Amino acid sequence: MAANTDFKAGCIARACIAAWLLAIATPAFVHAQSAAASTSNVCSGTPPTGSAPSAGGVATAPLIVNAVSHVAIMEYEAWFGPDTGIAPQTAVTTCLQSKDMKAVGGGYDSTDPAVIVTHIHWLEQMGLDAVTLDLTNNVSCIFDGDDPAIIKAVCPDPRFRAQQVRIRRNDSHLYSAWTRSGTRLKIIPLLGGFDRYALTPDPYDPRHRSALEKEADWFGALMKDNPALSVIYRGKPLMLVYLGTPIDPHREDRIVRMLQETGLDSRLTVKLIGGYLDSQPAFWADPNRIPDGPIAIAPRYRFWSIVDRLNFWGAPPAPYYPTYNRIGARIENMTASLATAGQTGWYCEAASVYCSDAAHRYCGEGYQNGCDPAVYGTLAEFMSYARALKPEFLILNQFNEFATPDEGNDSNSNDDTEPTKQWSYSGLRAVIAEMRAYRKSVFAPSP
Repeated sequence: MAANTDFKAGCIARACIAAWLLAIATPAFVHAQSAAASTSNVCSGTPPTGSAPSAGGVATAPLIVNAVSHVAIMEYEAWFGPDTGIAPQTAVTTCLQSKDMKAVGGGYDSTDPAVIVTHIHWLEQMGLDAVTLDLTNNVSCIFDGDDPAIIKAVCPDPRFRAQQVRIRRNDSHLYSAWTRSGTRLKIIPLLGGFDRYALTPDPYDPRHRSALEKEADWFGALMKDNPALSVIYRGKPLMLVYLGTPIDPHREDRIVRMLQETGLDSRLTVKLIGGYLDSQPAFWADPNRIPDGPIAIAPRYRFWSIVDRLNFWGAPPAPYYPTYNRIGARIENMTASLATAGQTGWYCEAASVYCSDAAHRYCGEGYQNGCDPAVYGTLAEFMSYARALKPEFLILNQFNEFATPDEGNDSNSNDDTEPTKQWSYSGLRAVIAEMRAYRKSVFAPSP
């Protein structure tokens, strides 16, 4: 899911192979051995040791969210590979490199066993409980392949549709690979509800299902085949549906009706999500208030934020704060980021000038000289609010989208956590440190 920020309303290098082998203490490593010779790590520096606590999930059962849970989720993509033609590096170089990706510019293959096991280790090390698995783009193109009218309208190029279907295949592969790995991590499907034909009934489908309904059924089958990978919320497996940015309330209403009419809402807990609610005051509990802290979403809106901006130091049209929604006495959701663009993206006036309302990766407050990233980094600021709100679901934006311009194009603007040559393991270290502090806070007894 590439959120729209232009919105105004081989093997591991010899030097570290011993440490890496010790670090990958997971059964999945046996599946990676055959691929290790074709997977390399091109980054210098020492990977972090130790890990942050998790919410206590186990490999053999779903993670059940109850009244005292505090689940941490990382946004994750499995888009990459020689078959999709998509590489996870444009302006950045990922530490992990798969040999079969040289033809498309380098980077790694999302189905590479050695990559999968390393990602599992890093995600577990950060104390995460689950990932959102992103299949939000081009949903009608992927799932309405038998409707010539829709295909002609949304993906007339058969090569493009083949690429998108291969991304779906990567997601399916991740389910089976994670089940074999024995990881305690879970997968929360992230569906796309925003494209033009996502809710259009498919006359070529025996049940006349829409693309979104077919996507939910497809993920539902994967969840049934891999039950221990699910998150159970309110007694049912959890799915997320991305509404787009900005949120269209009419589309929200249509998706809610579809879930009711098809019975999906009786089999699943479906939460609708949108981007940059910090900039959509129509959905706030108090639309006329100038924020001076986290922003409550009005109770009648039950969607979650998938990314918010943060800028509280006054650059117009700041301030921006993370949003949250409340269910009874509890905060249900909040999202934290490593960096956030401004209202019109990252760059203003000229390509080399950051917008004044952007929040940089390392020093959030105006990118000041000499600022201490451990104190003033954007993630640290977000996580200070997370420790105060203690949400049931804390989402971290994000691991590996690597899309420009949304995620910036350098180490000060990119919000991806995955290690790269540009920022080495700094993002990983930052999340581990912040998650340790967060878990200490949420596990502490109430006063």
